[in-house]
Amino acid sequence: MSPGGITHLDYTVILCSRLAETRAFYTGIMGFAVAEDRPNWVSFRLGATLLTLRPRTAWSVCDDGPLPRGTAAVQLAFRVPLDAIDAWHSALVERGVPILRPPTDLPHWRHRTLFFRDPEDNILELYAEY
Repeated sequence: MSPGGITHLDYTVILCSRLAETRAFYTGIMGFAVAEDRPNWVSFRLGATLLTLRPRTAWSVCDDGPLPRGTAAVQLAFRVPLDAIDAWHSALVERGVPILRPPTDLPHWRHRTLFFRDPEDNILELYAEY
């Protein structure tokens, strides 16, 4: 049984093999503003949540170990307005971002979705509710 008390997910840390490239992706492609920028720690504030990047390496609490190329460590879902899905699709294609699945309606979820990867091979989803 859980001792309870968990009510929020305040931040997510993406472990990066290519920190500079991934930072450039989230600032340049995704348009996220940097909240904190250190050589081994970059954070972006998204509403009440922080999305943070750090190198994949031996860390103070563990050794992250290697992640095989092409393997996703996480899937991140970002909610956008309904009319933004197709605009994002066009912008990502224009910028050379490989698309995993183009804009698709998922009636069961009442979502319109778009899937692609970041430079760390994580799966990113943009979705809108309808």
